[in-house]
Amino acid sequence: MNKFAKIASCVLAGTMVLSTSAFAADTWKVGGIGPTTGGAAVYGQAVANAMQIAADEINEAGGINGYQVEINFQDDEHDAEKAVNAYNTLKDWGMQILEGTVTSTPCIAVAAETLNDNMFQITPSGSAQECAAGANAFRVCFTDPAQGTMSALYIGEHGLAEKVAIIYNSSDVYSTGIYETFVTEAESQGFEVVSVEAFTEDSKTDFSVQLQKAKEAGADLVFLPIYYTEASLILTQAAAMEYAPTFFGVDGMDGILDVEGFDTTLAEGVMLLTPFVASAEDELTQNFVSKFEELYGGIPNQFAADAYDGLYAIKAAAEASDLNPDMSISDICEGLKAGMTSITFDGLTGAGCTWDENGEPTKDPKAMVIENGVYAPME
Repeated sequence: MNKFAKIASCVLAGTMVLSTSAFAADTWKVGGIGPTTGGAAVYGQAVANAMQIAADEINEAGGINGYQVEINFQDDEHDAEKAVNAYNTLKDWGMQILEGTVTSTPCIAVAAETLNDNMFQITPSGSAQECAAGANAFRVCFTDPAQGTMSALYIGEHGLAEKVAIIYNSSDVYSTGIYETFVTEAESQGFEVVSVEAFTEDSKTDFSVQLQKAKEAGADLVFLPIYYTEASLILTQAAAMEYAPTFFGVDGMDGILDVEGFDTTLAEGVMLLTPFVASAEDELTQNFVSKFEELYGGIPNQFAADAYDGLYAIKAAAEASDLNPDMSISDICEGLKAGMTSITFDGLTGAGCTWDENGEPTKDPKAMVIENGVYAPME
């Protein structure tokens, strides 16, 4: 059984256990939504697994205000309509709090539903601004605009390039949002954007034209505000045409080492900004990585870390507001909103994290580079 099959089977097995488990009526019912199948499955599987790890730890330690936590995670295949269907399934189950969805476009669709229901929603990784537009919605990850700005700053401040090319997905809100703020910030940094080329969901297999234009423009760094599947194709095609710039991505790149059939040596030297580095030496990170490897195989990505922190943030906020699962969904939401803006949280993805009333986190990004087939922290 390959690693993807192993992870998928663990997720499916976990879902079956959850649907038949004998939790008491007065438990916290926390739903999750994300892609556990399809092209973005690495993200959803990581989130589902990390949520379960956090729930098991919380339950073993006495729960949230003395009440146990039950997790039910539903697959949306990175599709907005299926995400809404998953949300309705979870409502029928009795969900009181939603940690999801995992990717931005489905998250935006579901956010309209949670706002209407006044259900508390915290997305671990939905980075489009609209994902947390509602007063009931928070996020663990950085926004797309923040990622674009911080990437341009990092490249400029560290002198990583003189000429930069950008390849982005113009049909994706995640990619477009990062691209736009990157270009704006680049104007005040010490490098020149010499090529900007887009692709769409209908044309994301052949990147020869975009790469050729970057090469002809003399770009020594290619910025990829895209997901790992397309990035793996770009790296493969760049190698075939003997074009070897520095490649720099953001959190969507996390997962490239797990693409089935991809020659991971081609990712050597790839840089990205992320809130989590699995090789960090602090005790919290190492304990989490060790547990994730033991239970599910493989190294957890930043989506897993965001999800783990998300459930612990829910716990901290619920305890700050003295909530219990016998309260109405709306009252739980109002209490969690108040709690989230009052806590300071130390997690896998940052120390001293706080949230403002708009649901946005404040924390510092981390840079990492792929060296010898693993992610290594950068200064």
